[in-house]
Amino acid sequence: MNQQHVSILSEEDLASTVLSDLKRVVREYATAATESTCPMIRQMFTDLLNSTLTMQGQLFQVMSQLQMYDAASQAAKSELNKQYQAYQQTQQQTNQWVSSHLTSGAGAANMHPGAMGQSQNKTTAQQANFIQ
Repeated sequence: MNQQHVSILSEEDLASTVLSDLKRVVREYATAATESTCPMIRQMFTDLLNSTLTMQGQLFQVMSQLQMYDAASQAAKSELNKQYQAYQQTQQQTNQWVSSHLTSGAGAANMHPGAMGQSQNKTTAQQANFIQ
């Protein structure tokens, strides 16, 4: 028997549905990674998050090329800089708070003292490249 599959949804609707699901899964993996107390489980969710982000980005690129996705309008550079500076300030305050609590003994044995600063410097450099 040869059965033909007829889709009720258009390709654009199907792609949009998958893209929405990938966005949802990204949020769920990010939450799972940040709430995990086991380093192996945290790494597993981080790996899943990264692969899902890659897949979501690829689907978005294809949809964009096929004009199936209307990207948001570009934000003004001044607004991006304002938001970036606010983020940097919040990040600095958070790092200071975490560092002060790590030195008090809570979790200091589990974290290399320079690890957070190195990660922050890498992230800050990547963000600076994005805004330029």
